[in-house]
Amino acid sequence: MIIEVPELMTLSELLLMEFREASKTTVKKIISRGNVKVNGKMNTNPATKVKPGDTIEYIKQVFQLSKIKPPFPVSYEDNFILVAEKPAGMLTVGDRGLGGTSFYKELLAYVKENSQGKERLYVVHRLDREVSGLLVFTKTEELQQILKNDWKNTKKLYYALVEGSPPEDKGTIRSWLVQGNNQKMFSGRVSENSKLAVTHYKVMDRTDGYALLEVELETGRKNQIRVHLSEMNCPVVGDRKYGADETYERRIRLHAYYLAIHHPSTGEAMEFKSKMPKAFLVLKPEDEKYK
Repeated sequence: MIIEVPELMTLSELLLMEFREASKTTVKKIISRGNVKVNGKMNTNPATKVKPGDTIEYIKQVFQLSKIKPPFPVSYEDNFILVAEKPAGMLTVGDRGLGGTSFYKELLAYVKENSQGKERLYVVHRLDREVSGLLVFTKTEELQQILKNDWKNTKKLYYALVEGSPPEDKGTIRSWLVQGNNQKMFSGRVSENSKLAVTHYKVMDRTDGYALLEVELETGRKNQIRVHLSEMNCPVVGDRKYGADETYERRIRLHAYYLAIHHPSTGEAMEFKSKMPKAFLVLKPEDEKYK
């Protein structure tokens, strides 16, 4: 279906004029899902300016996601990105996770089956094996790079149950992190091998011997939250690597529950939330296993 452009306007304004009964939200979805071509090229930006003489083609349906069940909870998926929740105890990428698999590998298989082999997944960021929570992937390398370039504008929040209690209700930890010979990270002096790490925290609740924190990352260094909280004498519960109580082997109580990004294709501001994992606040006198 070819749509004629009467005057200079945005792509969304043109479609609102063409589909008079459609809402602004519906029109944005039509464009962002790749159903519109401008002068022969797919355009997913509702704010694109079009003018008389441009060829605007509306394609009723480019690709419809099927109802194949994903292997993990999916917060959002379209033709460009996928946001899903990684369980604790599984690598983001690699083959040393549960059963020699990884979060990425399982989701990639799902996406390929769901799209009949037409789509792939590309890693934008990672979570430690022991950490659960939200991760976003793109479906093209181009979108992967766009999202990585904009990563400084993302907002990432975590729940952290820690041993002890911070001296202040909120604060900021800044240090230069470097990796030691034992693969552990620690704060050191400024050097060629060190990287600035900035972590913000806020106390949500305090109880006898423990505190629940909301943690925001300004930078995303390896093990950053775990190192910073440990060096504040408040190691994350279960994080034996960074000084937590070793009486019981516990799941590390760190969960990436909030993620806010700009959609790499449409530029739309999007936010995603994940519930606190079951039994996150429950500490029984026994060893735990990842579930």
